[in-house]
Amino acid sequence: MSAKKSAKGKRYTPEEKQQIVDFVREANRDKGRGGVAAAVKKFAVSALTISSWVKAEGSTTPKSGKSAKAGVREGDGGRTKLLGQLFSLDQEIAMRRKELVALEAKFQKLKEQL
Repeated sequence: MSAKKSAKGKRYTPEEKQQIVDFVREANRDKGRGGVAAAVKKFAVSALTISSWVKAEGSTTPKSGKSAKAGVREGDGGRTKLLGQLFSLDQEIAMRRKELVALEAKFQKLKEQL
């Protein structure tokens, strides 16, 4: 007999979705396009799913005729880009902390069984 597949796909937490959307935005800001494709490779989530998350939050690509760096004001010393990177890292750290707390709880439960 063959095993039945679940009708439900993987569910993503709001933090995971935000991390992926932030990654797409940063990639698009740096290169002008290709953020979704890069996210598909990095996070193994379908392009359709990522595109729907990005669309739900608004456009991430520069308007036609403008460079990818158009969002960075002249003379800000790259602070806009750095702030975006800091925000992304902060989100990732928060997500990893949650994972660590869950792992520590699992570890304690197993340890108590000894």
